[in-house]
Amino acid sequence: MKSDFAAARLHLERACHYLRGDDETSSEALAALDLLVEAIVAAQYTRPAAEVVDFPRSARLR
Repeated sequence: MKSDFAAARLHLERACHYLRGDDETSSEALAALDLLVEAIVAAQYTRPAAEVVDFPRSARLR
């Protein structure tokens, strides 16, 4: 099963919307959610490593 990073990001951003208080706990929770959103975005747009194919040595000399 694949992760739905877009949906996770949406829910985390909505949670950030509700943490607009001026208290220290709200600020710390908002900072933690920001880190999670950044991690989700990085995971969402990371591509798998490409496979490098080596050509035979004779093909390089042409």
